[in-house]
Amino acid sequence: MKSPKLKQTSHLAPFASDPEHSRGRVFATRPSLTRTDFQRDRDRLIHSTAFRRLQHKTQVFLHHEGLHYRTRLTHTLEVSQIARSLARALCLNEDLAEAIALAHDLGHTPFGHAGERALNRAMEEFGGFDHNLQSLRTVCILENRYGDHDGLNLTWETLEGVLKHNGPVNSDPDLTFLPEKLDLEIGNFASLEAQVAAIADDIAYDAHDIDDAVRAGLVDLSQLATLPLLDEITREVDDRWPVLDDVRKTHEVQRRLITRFIEDVIKNSTLLLDRSGVKSPQDVARAGRQLILFSPQMQKEEKLIKQFLFDNVYRAPSVMEPAEAGEHVVKKLFEYYSTSGDLPAEWQSKLKRKSPVVSGDGKKNIGLATQENSRVIADYIAGMTDPFALAEFERIF
Repeated sequence: MKSPKLKQTSHLAPFASDPEHSRGRVFATRPSLTRTDFQRDRDRLIHSTAFRRLQHKTQVFLHHEGLHYRTRLTHTLEVSQIARSLARALCLNEDLAEAIALAHDLGHTPFGHAGERALNRAMEEFGGFDHNLQSLRTVCILENRYGDHDGLNLTWETLEGVLKHNGPVNSDPDLTFLPEKLDLEIGNFASLEAQVAAIADDIAYDAHDIDDAVRAGLVDLSQLATLPLLDEITREVDDRWPVLDDVRKTHEVQRRLITRFIEDVIKNSTLLLDRSGVKSPQDVARAGRQLILFSPQMQKEEKLIKQFLFDNVYRAPSVMEPAEAGEHVVKKLFEYYSTSGDLPAEWQSKLKRKSPVVSGDGKKNIGLATQENSRVIADYIAGMTDPFALAEFERIF
């Protein structure tokens, strides 16, 4: 008996991404009888090595400093949950929004943004380092699990969302690792599902960084009253539960903040979509602006929260000191690999060595400082977890 064609898109708005009209994959695959193409992307990402590594990569607090702080993995899961909620309410494709959310941080280095800063400086001569572009490299060429091709062979729509979820790419990124026929149209806006994943990222870290900061003792609940939105939410919680321990109170504030953010995005984005007149994903790409946004008032509130977190959390000595130590680890590892070539065999095979040069102190430099070799080394370091990077540093130095 022939299986019926899978159809799960009857609920989608006309401007949503429809897997039945996907631009497809670089390498053709047999259709699935049980999953759409975007669901298959999601599943490939969840089963990837890079996704598992996120459990041992820093979000804000070093992952080993406390068992309850967010890691890059738990952050990613929170982003994907919020993205699905937003996509469902806006009649967008939940599976695509989730896939982009799951992939958006796969390119992050060990030690969070501190590690990224160190790699960016080390790679300054060779185009720098950007975690969004690294996420694309990860899913396209570094995750090698299939017999027929490199990478995860994700759909065009997921790859576009990974690269452009924060908006069109105005720079000239090095995309030479992509197949020639894969044009991600970097100057256009990404799908609404990608825009949903981007704003879900903001919502998630605004809310959970407050939670982690209170848990770490960097922020007192009374300080939240300095922010109008959080003051209003805190008063609601206090009115309902006059006597409540800090753990429960923080959670009640956090979940209400997420709800306010989500409801505001849904209301404002629905209005923007109605006014924009977009009727297809192609219209979205050519719209000339983001269409998934906070309302103007909520944008002001959200910026205040971000500034509060920068002032009281991200720049706190207890966060900055280990972050700077992480930067040092990444810097020294890059320098060491660039002169020694002491990489695992499968990575050494990717290096193209020049003739050895003997320096004034008699040490031999095997000449790895080329753009191609430096990118290989950056790929290797970016894929490290925090514990592995520290173990390598201890082994070498």
